[in-house]
Amino acid sequence: MATEIEHKFLLQDERWRQQVERSVRMRQGYLLSDSHCSVRVRVADERGFLNIKSGTLGIQRSEYEYPIPLAEAEEILDTLCEKPLLEKTRHYVRFGAHLWEIDEFAGDNAGLIVAEVELSRVDEPFARPDWLGEEVSHDIRYYNSQLARHPFSTWS
Repeated sequence: MATEIEHKFLLQDERWRQQVERSVRMRQGYLLSDSHCSVRVRVADERGFLNIKSGTLGIQRSEYEYPIPLAEAEEILDTLCEKPLLEKTRHYVRFGAHLWEIDEFAGDNAGLIVAEVELSRVDEPFARPDWLGEEVSHDIRYYNSQLARHPFSTWS
């Protein structure tokens, strides 16, 4: 079984921008998203992916990801995925021994920026950059599948 272990945080400020190594624009949509699992299609960096993830809340979840042809990924996004699609730019920032992924959302989720660090073990220590804010790993509102259904712009 493939397992994803990641912590998700809000950001305190913009200092992380000075450390960005590269950025990738992403567009993704959901074929299925419920409490059991989500099935997502993503186009990132001119490549297509199919992703299946358990609906478990927390830092550890089952995850399976497969490359698919770009043309098929785009067709699935345009014709089969629930709307609106998620749009974001993923920025990569190296800090300590880890590569942080910072997602800057656009569209209905504009204004939301979250940082994630993926670990190989639940108890793996990681250095926390001083630009990190509150941890939101256990807050379902920040899951991409939830942001597709309940965009950040609709939060009170």
